[in-house]
Amino acid sequence: MLQILAGTTNQHKIEEFTGMLGDLADKVVFVNPNTLRNFPELTENGTTFEENARQKAEQASAFADAAAMADDSGLEVLALDGAPGIYSARYAGEDATNEQRITKLLNAMQGITDRRARFVCVIALAYRGEVVATFRGEVNGVIADAPKGTNGFGYDPVFIPEGYTKSFGELGEDVKSQISHRAHAFAQTCDFIREELASMDDFEFV
Repeated sequence: MLQILAGTTNQHKIEEFTGMLGDLADKVVFVNPNTLRNFPELTENGTTFEENARQKAEQASAFADAAAMADDSGLEVLALDGAPGIYSARYAGEDATNEQRITKLLNAMQGITDRRARFVCVIALAYRGEVVATFRGEVNGVIADAPKGTNGFGYDPVFIPEGYTKSFGELGEDVKSQISHRAHAFAQTCDFIREELASMDDFEFV
């Protein structure tokens, strides 16, 4: 069994990644950092999704001296010059709720007719403090006029993916796990993991 330390304390993300393992579900398990003593707060001060994902993966894997995976993801709105971008989680302040972030976004979008946006996710895999691979996924869509649906998290209730008339918050995990930015990046990650597993007898988190 390949055990990979998840470089995030966001339980929603860990559950989402676990649910997308597919045929790897009996070969891979994510270790929740909340179960580890003295797990540090991961620093992310990069200027891109790639830099932040790499930083978090490197720190997590160095702490555990083992395999780790981290992602950085966010929403980029064309009319807002790419905001909130890498600051998506902190868009309305460090301790803001999802509802507060969505409210700030919709207020910023008032009167704007071009509502094109995209979700971006970059996943980094690291081993013993060094990044071994990164993967990027994107999904295009538009920002809704008001939040709809209670599924998912973050900006899901106001993001309508291209080709659909419902938000991620309405579509549910079955659809999101197939078409989301995180799903696209994670599919590439799983391909990489399959190749690695085929070339090794065992790879354990200690």
